[in-house]
Amino acid sequence: MTAFGSVVRHAPSDLPPPPLALPPRAALFLDLDGTLAPIMPRPEQVGPDARRAALLDALSRALEGRLAVVSGRALEDVDRILEDRVRFVAAVHGLVRRGGNGVDRLPPHPDLDHARDVLRDLARGDRGLLFEDKDLSVALHYRNVPSAADAVIEAAERLARGSELVLQLGDMVAELRTPGQDKGKAVTAFLREAPFDGATPVFVGDDLTDEDGFAAAARLGGYGVLVGPSHRPTQATYRLNDFNAVLDWLSASIGRAAA
Repeated sequence: MTAFGSVVRHAPSDLPPPPLALPPRAALFLDLDGTLAPIMPRPEQVGPDARRAALLDALSRALEGRLAVVSGRALEDVDRILEDRVRFVAAVHGLVRRGGNGVDRLPPHPDLDHARDVLRDLARGDRGLLFEDKDLSVALHYRNVPSAADAVIEAAERLARGSELVLQLGDMVAELRTPGQDKGKAVTAFLREAPFDGATPVFVGDDLTDEDGFAAAARLGGYGVLVGPSHRPTQATYRLNDFNAVLDWLSASIGRAAA
């Protein structure tokens, strides 16, 4: 195991659970799906949860506001699920960021129009596929038809090669997004402003998109926590089994801080 602040790749099976005590003056950066909430067959099936809501309120108080959600979802969807409980949010993988000075949003890339048409047509041809339009990105989910994975990924790769869009492969989803930001850059931007400035970042996430967040947290003196089983090398330092383990760990961390 390496000291905080260094960026290396670990085998997930080698990772221990994170310590109950958060670092002094910690800042928490939390992914949503698969981290604070279960992965559902359709994104809209994830909704508010009483336990999660109470926990987020307690975390915000304990950390003096140094709490942000960093998600691939649209900002409006994050607010719907979390019932507007989290002030600081980076949405669409950091392309939209609500910080202390309001909302920063990159304009959608013109190449999205063609990608939108292609992925929407694929979804129309297979009712098991789910097309998602987040304005700054478009995604095709194949969780309900795993056999379509190769075709979806091949189509997304072809679109990426013929455009300036960023291809983001995730948990049973292929997404093409406007270039210019990622979750790591969002973490870095938060840490430049109050109340995060000078804090030790802890990034918690489950998906390939979260690796940028893990790397940024390690580079800036903190660490990443990978959620769930994974066979890929990771830049996280610790691991938890699932979203329930995340909620348990966060609850215990609050209790430890209050003791």
